[in-house]
Amino acid sequence: MRRSRLRHLGLAGLLVLGGLTAVGTLPASAADAPSASPSTEQPASAGLLDAMQRDFGLTRAEAEDRLAAERRATGIEPAARRAAGNAFGGSWFDADTGRLTVAVTSEAAPSTLRAVRATGAQVRTVEHTARRLDAAKARVDRLDAPAGVSSWRVDQTANKVVVDVVASERADNDVQRFVKQAREAGPVTVRTVASAPQTFAAGTVGGDPYYTGNVRCSIGFSVHGGFVTAGHCGRAGAGVSGWDRSYIGTFQGSSFPDNDYAWVNVGSGWWTVPVVLGWGTVSDQLVRGSNVAPVGASICRSGSTTHWHCGTVLAQNETVNYSQGAVHQMTKTSVCAEGGDSGGSFISGDQAQGVTSGGWGNCSSGGETWFQPINEILNRYGLTLHTA
Repeated sequence: MRRSRLRHLGLAGLLVLGGLTAVGTLPASAADAPSASPSTEQPASAGLLDAMQRDFGLTRAEAEDRLAAERRATGIEPAARRAAGNAFGGSWFDADTGRLTVAVTSEAAPSTLRAVRATGAQVRTVEHTARRLDAAKARVDRLDAPAGVSSWRVDQTANKVVVDVVASERADNDVQRFVKQAREAGPVTVRTVASAPQTFAAGTVGGDPYYTGNVRCSIGFSVHGGFVTAGHCGRAGAGVSGWDRSYIGTFQGSSFPDNDYAWVNVGSGWWTVPVVLGWGTVSDQLVRGSNVAPVGASICRSGSTTHWHCGTVLAQNETVNYSQGAVHQMTKTSVCAEGGDSGGSFISGDQAQGVTSGGWGNCSSGGETWFQPINEILNRYGLTLHTA
């Protein structure tokens, strides 16, 4: 029964656990180190290029050129960061120029600027180092955030810590007190957002899910022995069943809030493969590594409710203030998501990026979604990403 169902999905051996697409089975890699090098071949299927044309308004040639430019930017970022040294102020992919931009402070020596440019990156002069901004954000992390504060992060392009406040709550006394304390922590600016973030778990609905009790979520990525997903989908020891309600395994580890990640072991006749489901929108995507896509890069998400959608990386290391508590070190994207997409795959080209946590909005009117980076999850549980 399961074999024929998977063929129907166009994915030999992939389970949509909790409504996601990619499947997982592989133990883990070292701390924040990518599990494999970026593929030198075209990382995207024809379907993925079609999705990028649809979501970004690109021609096919423009989508191919962008993916190639993003691979180059991802490849040179570590060397460019090292070249900037203590003057490093952040980095991001500039879609207009198709190049990696590296921020350096005005005190950087001419030799430092030459070294950064020699990597192929372009340079922008900024006031604050990344170290100073990270320290300011860490001080904000220690504050007690009210519900009217949505999230906060280091915005590398703005060279500031940005605090997002729900527009309708900006006049709230607790919000104003938090903003005042945040500004005392360092270079902070405040922006407003339409609504507060929420996680994307959901009650039982049709589709290709995995279930924990009456909660449906989505599979993230295969690791040796199971798959990774969102922590708010289930606690350690909770049983998991698949789309057909047959038993799969249990949550072996789970953290939420503070983090939002978990991993589930796979057995009882179920198996996993290094694939993210394209849901017929694109071909199923092979996973070949976990190199981190820079801010500004394109990224796509697969989940059991809204299936396949693409957008861009908006920010990294953002703290998201859910009603259940703050979650740290999240990556923010312009990709939409809805209930049941939680735990699903975020992928850039053929490189795993993270598991869907939550966001605001929906896939009809738009919104933003955060994910927990994959390399942090692998390191935390000693897992190895399953790659093709």
